[in-house]
Amino acid sequence: MCTMAAQLVHLLLALAYVTSPSGAGASGYDVIRQVTDTGYGAGLPGLLPEAQFAAFVRRHGKEYSGPEEYARRLRVFAANVARAAAHQALDPGARHGVTPFSDLTQEEFEAQLTGLVGADHVMRSVQGMPAAATVTEEELAALPASFDWRDKGAVTEVKMQGVCGSCWAFSTTGAVEGANFVATGKLLNLSEQQLVDCDHTCDVVAKNDCNNGCSGGLMTNAYAYLMKAGGLMEQAAYPYTGAQGPCRFDGSKVAVRVTNFTTVPLDEDQMRAALVRGGPLAVGLNAAFMQTYVGGVSCPLICPRAMLNHGVLLVGYGARGFSALRLGYRPYWLIKNSWGKQWGEGGYYKLCRGRNICGVDSMVSAVAVAP
Repeated sequence: MCTMAAQLVHLLLALAYVTSPSGAGASGYDVIRQVTDTGYGAGLPGLLPEAQFAAFVRRHGKEYSGPEEYARRLRVFAANVARAAAHQALDPGARHGVTPFSDLTQEEFEAQLTGLVGADHVMRSVQGMPAAATVTEEELAALPASFDWRDKGAVTEVKMQGVCGSCWAFSTTGAVEGANFVATGKLLNLSEQQLVDCDHTCDVVAKNDCNNGCSGGLMTNAYAYLMKAGGLMEQAAYPYTGAQGPCRFDGSKVAVRVTNFTTVPLDEDQMRAALVRGGPLAVGLNAAFMQTYVGGVSCPLICPRAMLNHGVLLVGYGARGFSALRLGYRPYWLIKNSWGKQWGEGGYYKLCRGRNICGVDSMVSAVAVAP
């Protein structure tokens, strides 16, 4: 056991060694080298050089208040590169490294870019909500090996929630957009801002877990609000600002009316069936490894299932997602995130399927709309 522990420490230290980008700026293109680009033990010891942080700042248009803030963000950036190396060791099937959020502390990242509230209480109350009908073994066997609602035209472009804990609103609109496509054949871009401004619905059981704009919320609360309010407006009629403001809902401009919602049984096979039958699903998960995620199939060795803090949209699944570092192929979930296209694989996250990794099957819901 001591030998194994020593090997793990050695691996973590080796992964923290990164090289400065060769020729950065030589042709006006800032190369930001990922943790996995140099292989284990390659490069020079120490933290990421300031030149690489400067490239990060230019690439993502970062602006800081002054030299003190710049220096503080540089320290945070270096710490996140070291954390990405640790994540790489714990999640070798994916690639971890520099992302658009590498200058945020873990606390800032969770406050600004997640937003699922009261998940520990809600996981209990969800079990008492109407559940989707289970499918038989024969029906499960007939499901396709891979499926992607994007290929059907049911998924809008990747969006950006900004510095606002409104992931729950984006997860909700994605599910409603998909359900409306299944019901009508039309893909509409629906308004997250309506939910951020107007929805203050509380959970039926955990009455203190309420939707509260950029301070977080729950998708099931949002469905209940939409049923009561009369529906959801389009993005063009109620555009996203990334900040909570006064409610400007106009019932005469409702584009989609929600009629019902159900929870999906805690079973990944049933999730596949619900996804294929009804459209994209709203999902809560633990985003612990997502700040440093660059690509590949994420399958962390440790990712607590009970610590759900982020709402996303499940749009498909694959049978053979390539995992880096010669670990072969893994089945995976295809997840649409709300952090823009510069994050992950064009804004998408691949999470390995079949083991309830990061609690992906713990809070899953489907919504129905009027045709």
